[in-house]
Amino acid sequence: MSTADQQPQSVRWARWSAVLVVSVIGLAAFVLSFAALRDLAVMAHTPTHLAWLFPVIVDGTIIQATIAVLALADSPERSFFTRVLIAGATVSIGGNIAHALASGHGAGAAILAVIAPAALLLDTHGLAVLLRARNAPTAEPATVPEPAVPEPSSTTAPTHSPNPLASIQPITVPPVRAVQPFQPPRPTPVAAPTGSY
Repeated sequence: MSTADQQPQSVRWARWSAVLVVSVIGLAAFVLSFAALRDLAVMAHTPTHLAWLFPVIVDGTIIQATIAVLALADSPERSFFTRVLIAGATVSIGGNIAHALASGHGAGAAILAVIAPAALLLDTHGLAVLLRARNAPTAEPATVPEPAVPEPSSTTAPTHSPNPLASIQPITVPPVRAVQPFQPPRPTPVAAPTGSY
């Protein structure tokens, strides 16, 4: 039976709804960040017909590194892609802030410009987590092993008690007697002789 067949319909519907919402928000964030980074590349005298490559490289790196970080969760190579992700996010956020300031829109626009690349980073990561959780095998419910019942030995007669503890006989310890300290025997008095020889 596949993992999808084991999940209730409501869980599958909720997961796919979340994937759809995260995908739409991530796409919107990508478009806004793309426009700002492309415009920044044009301001930096990149030819207009090539300016679109700058946001593809920057935001594409964020998407690729996020997927790699999740795919390599148990691998030592994950740390490399984590550094790539941090670097890509820093360039994207910095580029959006620089675009807002270079366009003369002020600090308020610069703060607002952080939203698109940050949302792209978070939504890409969220989408990868959702898809990874969807494909992860569900753990089988843990079963508690039944306690082992010792087999009766051939030298003892089996008891047919409904309560297994009733067949256990308590160990009785004989009472302890007080011990008197050793005393040597007393000499018996010798009777005096009577009569003559």
